[in-house]
Amino acid sequence: MSKKIKLGILGFGFMGHCHAENIKKFDDIELLAVCDNNAEQLKDVQHNKDIIIYNNADDIISNKDINTLLIVTPNQFHKDMVIKAARAGKNIICEKPAAMTVAEFDEMMKVVNECGVLFTVHHQRRWDKDFRIAKEIYDKNLVGGIYAIKSCIYGVNGNMHDWHVYKSQGGGMLYDWGVHLIDQMLYMVDSKIKTIFADVRNVINFEVDDYFKINLVFENGIVGEIELGTYYLSPTRGWTVCGNTGTMFIDGFDCKGKIVRTTRLLENVPGKITMSSEGPTRSFGPPAPGVLTEEPLPEVKADHSMFFENFIKVVNGEEDFVIKPAQVRRVLSVMEAARKSAELKKSIDFE
Repeated sequence: MSKKIKLGILGFGFMGHCHAENIKKFDDIELLAVCDNNAEQLKDVQHNKDIIIYNNADDIISNKDINTLLIVTPNQFHKDMVIKAARAGKNIICEKPAAMTVAEFDEMMKVVNECGVLFTVHHQRRWDKDFRIAKEIYDKNLVGGIYAIKSCIYGVNGNMHDWHVYKSQGGGMLYDWGVHLIDQMLYMVDSKIKTIFADVRNVINFEVDDYFKINLVFENGIVGEIELGTYYLSPTRGWTVCGNTGTMFIDGFDCKGKIVRTTRLLENVPGKITMSSEGPTRSFGPPAPGVLTEEPLPEVKADHSMFFENFIKVVNGEEDFVIKPAQVRRVLSVMEAARKSAELKKSIDFE
């Protein structure tokens, strides 16, 4: 018989509500209590007699019936809440980023390890379908020897929301989507990082970053490029995976895309100059008919609920965490190196 996860959600804003909705499909998870210091966030659960409502973090942490705490507070509170929860003997799921700095994360993990509780971070975008397709391409060498991977997301809204516009609360896109994009790249590419070069800017936001580009040079020869812009004015979520036998493209979260290959190599560069709209060229002239072929993307199984499936199995001793503390720490280390690179305007040696 599986162990019942008796859950408390600390921080019941947008993501707290998302978690409450998502766990309804799991019989092994029972939501006992929610907590938020904003009464407006608790209005829709006030009449639910099965859920205890708190407006003070210490009260939900001290509830002895709760064995697992899901921490969904603004980023600057993660460290203190994790430490308090660990000392209260709770297993912990923490929203990303787990901490504001590597030093904070190390402090948290020292207490977590001393208290012997389970700990993981909600990097649910490891189960995004677009990422899983890109990872399948990588894992199975479906485009041959890979030399470059690009992950990008562009938006048109510009400004961020709620507390994400404040630096003191851990706002900005590097702490938001950046964590996910870096985590995906590091989880995919099984190699140490040699160097990091980054550009981090606040284009239209006053305090926090809303654009960044991060180049990661891996020891295995792959160059990973991560780019995000909230004011790019061309809404896109894209992947490009370049190998020596093909290139994979994904455009959008609905995973429209293809694998493109050539039917022959080198011979498609003519001996004479090709006149194009850009002028004379050889290497970049239009391909002859039949040189390029297209294949569909591979099918993959991916759903954000798989995060909680893994957590349930870990609680019952059936699996290890997919998202491990060492991986979380590495992501935070890359973020710090990216900020340092952007500040110094030079490449940073890493690992």
